[in-house]
Amino acid sequence: MTDPIRLAKRVAELRACSRREAEQTIAGGWVKVDGIVVEEPQFRVTDQRIEIDPQADLTQAEPVTLLLHKPPGYHTTEGDRPAALLLSAATLWSEDASGIHPLKKHFAQLTLCVPLEPSASGLVVFTQDWRVARKLTEDAATLEHEVIVEVAGELAPNGLKRLSRGIPYQGRTPPAIKVSWQNETRLRVALKGAQPGQIAHLCEAAGLQVLSMKRIRLGRIPLGKLPPGQWRYLREDERF
Repeated sequence: MTDPIRLAKRVAELRACSRREAEQTIAGGWVKVDGIVVEEPQFRVTDQRIEIDPQADLTQAEPVTLLLHKPPGYHTTEGDRPAALLLSAATLWSEDASGIHPLKKHFAQLTLCVPLEPSASGLVVFTQDWRVARKLTEDAATLEHEVIVEVAGELAPNGLKRLSRGIPYQGRTPPAIKVSWQNETRLRVALKGAQPGQIAHLCEAAGLQVLSMKRIRLGRIPLGKLPPGQWRYLREDERF
């Protein structure tokens, strides 16, 4: 029986590479110990069978972006039930078409972009990619949000026209808003640069009480059939 050593050291020996490259190979999910993927470089091994995927390529270790269908009641800012709690391999949508295998490192160092208020549901973005974070931050004022709003009450005279023209919120009048009835109790609202609380303010100014809100699109990315409480990866061919 040999003394246990770090898996990273054993992989470095087997691949004839640096310890850093070995650690990246392990964290990338390309190493199995006795047939089981191990992602921790510090994992201790003795005489177990070590398998390194021949397709291992450190250039594939790209940052990921996760698209979550946030249910109502979860916070995307500070709160007791942060939406990030829903992000795990177990809650990955079974119909995710990205081809990416979930790894532990995909749930670390995530930046929340374009938050939703706790009572709202719908599409929320978490990313490791600085390019995505910059896009959603720098273009926040022109990024279009499409939201389904369940309302009650009686619409004020010319209320729909008032909504479409834009109603001042926090000192700023939004650009033209696209508003239409989806059915008798649901409005479909498309608004650029939407802020938390803004859609509720607009509806209340038109005589309507908001019962629920669901964001179904951000820019060119739709929520689609993604179930509540589950997430998927942003695909390479998708752009906000």
